[in-house]
Amino acid sequence: MPSASLAVVRRAQPDMVRVAALSVAITLNLAALLLAMRPLAPQIADAIQTVRVETVRIIEPPPPTPPPPPDIVVKPLPKALPVTPPVPVVHVQQVTPPVVTPTTEPSDNAKPIAVPTPNVTPPPSIAPGVVSLAYRSSPLKFPVQALRQRMSGTVLLRVLVDENGKPVDVVIEQSSGFKLLDNSAREQVLATWLFQPAVIDGHAVRAWARVPVSFAFQQM
Repeated sequence: MPSASLAVVRRAQPDMVRVAALSVAITLNLAALLLAMRPLAPQIADAIQTVRVETVRIIEPPPPTPPPPPDIVVKPLPKALPVTPPVPVVHVQQVTPPVVTPTTEPSDNAKPIAVPTPNVTPPPSIAPGVVSLAYRSSPLKFPVQALRQRMSGTVLLRVLVDENGKPVDVVIEQSSGFKLLDNSAREQVLATWLFQPAVIDGHAVRAWARVPVSFAFQQM
């Protein structure tokens, strides 16, 4: 009958010499480290004591500044208007004196009777309003500069004509659109034109008249 054999495993035994050497080496290293750190111990303690804990403070923002009040505008008090007293209107009624007719009966105490002379209103020196006057002479020259620039138009003038028919004042009432034509028409009418004077009650008087002056290329 076969028999079985069991193998016995042998455990390795620790090397006591090696373990002792490692223990001595570790002990020496710890002793050297303690000796090296001993002088630094007070300095480390002082450094720890000198460290200050800084307190962090949260600063809140200031409240918003209210807007400045609006400027106060001082308005001056309105001045009191002067009160003008009403002017009394006096109506004057003209009374025509009676006309006394002289008698033809003789009388010893007869005295000449003064007959009142009727009021004669003199004719006006200038005709009222604006009238239409006939032309006696109306020469007109086209300005050379206006002709070169092809200007044309009609100027309406208001002319004051004296008793002899001569213009004494000229006013531009409506422009032609060109200042050169306006000034030329005014100067020519005032210098060379003649009119039939206005007549009131058989007397020649001054009068204002409207005179149109046309500058057209057809008249050249």
